[in-house]
Amino acid sequence: MKRLPRRLSHEEEATLVEHLDELRTRLIVSLIAVAICFAFTYAIHGHILHWLNKPLPRGLERPITLSPAEPFITSFMVSFYAAMFLALPILLWQLWSFLAPAFKQHAQRSVALLVAFATALAVGGISFAYFVVLPAAIHFLTSYDKAHFNIQVRARDYYSFVSLVLIAVTVVFEVPIFILALVRLGVLSHEKLKRNRRLGYVIMAALAVALPGVDPVTTSLEMVPLMVLFELSIHLAKLMERRSAAAAAAGVTDP
Repeated sequence: MKRLPRRLSHEEEATLVEHLDELRTRLIVSLIAVAICFAFTYAIHGHILHWLNKPLPRGLERPITLSPAEPFITSFMVSFYAAMFLALPILLWQLWSFLAPAFKQHAQRSVALLVAFATALAVGGISFAYFVVLPAAIHFLTSYDKAHFNIQVRARDYYSFVSLVLIAVTVVFEVPIFILALVRLGVLSHEKLKRNRRLGYVIMAALAVALPGVDPVTTSLEMVPLMVLFELSIHLAKLMERRSAAAAAAGVTDP
């Protein structure tokens, strides 16, 4: 049985064929991880559906289906999305292991800290979306003009909406990572962010409006953490610039 690929060190040389072979092996490992996670999530997809249905108000706890194949297709897709989320740490680790040799040791430690921070932000994003955004948004949308409509919730549309909200809020929680990357590249700076704070707030508000969720409740709830994260990014940019200056003074350079 072929062993898992070993991560190369920074100055270790490898031929093109060896790099391609490592890439192929890491892709196979990633596919196997997704397959195993899918087998697990499909086995418990009933619990996943129940968890996703909790934000629905009383009387609408079980979404309806309108075609013979819809129950199977919906359960399959929900299980697949859950499997991708569950396998994400492995997928990211395989990607990082392939790219890591391009960075020096001190840069690898910095990236590892950045990945840990991004993971914490992602967990915070999905938690905020599920416990704060979704209940308020679903309650508003399923109660709007209910005196004029026979409101029912279709499974396919509901799970698509939930998935989009969870993914979108999780992604926008990564705003500090994006801003810090621009600071690291020299495109932005702590002082520039401070001078253009109002413009940054406008951009965050526009981003909240562009996110999934047509109702004002969802948009408002998504706007609040964006403003907080932007303000956090300003302080983190200042800290990063201080660390970079200290590293430069110590004679440590990037790859």
